[in-house]
Amino acid sequence: MTPPRPAIVAAIVVRDGRVLLVRRRIAEGSLSWQFPAGEREHGETVEHAAVRETAEEVGLPVRSVSVIGERDHPVTGRYMIYIECEADNDDATILDTEELAELAWCDQATLSEKVPSGLFEPVAAYLREHLG
Repeated sequence: MTPPRPAIVAAIVVRDGRVLLVRRRIAEGSLSWQFPAGEREHGETVEHAAVRETAEEVGLPVRSVSVIGERDHPVTGRYMIYIECEADNDDATILDTEELAELAWCDQATLSEKVPSGLFEPVAAYLREHLG
């Protein structure tokens, strides 16, 4: 029997009315722009996974605040956990150049352009409340 794959943990980082998105070099289906995210490592809390993935991908130190929501992703089929994170600055840069092509801090309008298929409703509600 194959063990279940680890959960994917996504960091939802909002700073000054904008949310951090990264564009993967290789899209997953229709998904190109997404939140910094990655697999939860064995023994790791979901909060630590969000902090670690954000640091590894874009070099931005963040603090986890709370879980926004969880679901089986409709495109990838992976179990996703979305974590609200805070950052003291917006000084992010791509560190994982093999996986990522670019990053952007997006307001609500830009977010809608980059993710036209829409977002998981608990994440969308959180961002409607926090984006300018």
